[in-house]
Amino acid sequence: MRAIEAKTFSGYGALRQTELPKPQPAKGGVLVRVTAAGVTPLDHTILSGGHPRAKAPLVPGNEGAGVVEDAGDSALAVGRRVMFTGPYGVRENGAWQQWLLVRPDDLALVPDAIDDVVAASLPVAYLTAQITLTLAGFKPGMTVLAPGIGGSVGNATYQLARAQGAGKVISTAGGAAKAAKARELGFEHVVDLSAEGLADGVRRITDGKGVDIVIESIGGSVTSEALASLGPGGVLITLGYSAGRRTTIDVTDLIWKRARMEGFSLFAQSPAAVADAWRDIIPLIVGGSVKPIVERVYPLGEAGEALRHLIEDRPFGKVILTM
Repeated sequence: MRAIEAKTFSGYGALRQTELPKPQPAKGGVLVRVTAAGVTPLDHTILSGGHPRAKAPLVPGNEGAGVVEDAGDSALAVGRRVMFTGPYGVRENGAWQQWLLVRPDDLALVPDAIDDVVAASLPVAYLTAQITLTLAGFKPGMTVLAPGIGGSVGNATYQLARAQGAGKVISTAGGAAKAAKARELGFEHVVDLSAEGLADGVRRITDGKGVDIVIESIGGSVTSEALASLGPGGVLITLGYSAGRRTTIDVTDLIWKRARMEGFSLFAQSPAAVADAWRDIIPLIVGGSVKPIVERVYPLGEAGEALRHLIEDRPFGKVILTM
């Protein structure tokens, strides 16, 4: 079968299309014929040698969609369309190949109203967004900050919070062009970081009250600015570091506001938490109140260029590979 493999972890240039043996059906696994796969910042972290659990050679790809070819000992029917995420492309070969053996708990059924490309764009971003909102205690009427409107988690969090009754949802853009694009797409409260500081923008939009919840997937100085944007009793959940792994915070943003700050890993969530999140997410997408954004689709053989585009060009929306 065709696959994209990294023999070494040395950036985009390490990726090569190759032929690998097709996975064989096995107990506890569902053989999925992959039709589309997501491209995520985690793929770049791994290819840059930044993940301690990943070992080369490795087929990247942390999320995807496809068709059940062999259901193994699961209750799934052959031919069902599914989407998935898990430790694929990290501790074992991932979705950038034509077939993948997937654990049943990592699979969700894809409704007819959602095509394969959109389905492949959902698992990491939308599960992360919905589960973190739940962990943060989200309720209708709350104000939410999700920096990075063009990124998958920032955009998913904005849309899910808005669709579920948030009082206000705020995000950020790195420049005027992306901020303008966000407004064209209906994202009302987006702070242009080239013209205004994040905390200043939040104070302006919330009349100085700050936000109840921050879902922060960028890292670096954005984390400290986002923490400063919390209101009393607020919660910040951090889960990414594309802008840097280190930051400096003002501890009084936690102490005086009686705020809470915690980390999040999608891999650590229980099957029950994932299933609950899908039950919340899928009706919103099928009903049209949430509209996932796919910016560009590449064929599998152009995986290296697809990842370069995601990291260097910073597109507005997801990047997807098709088989």
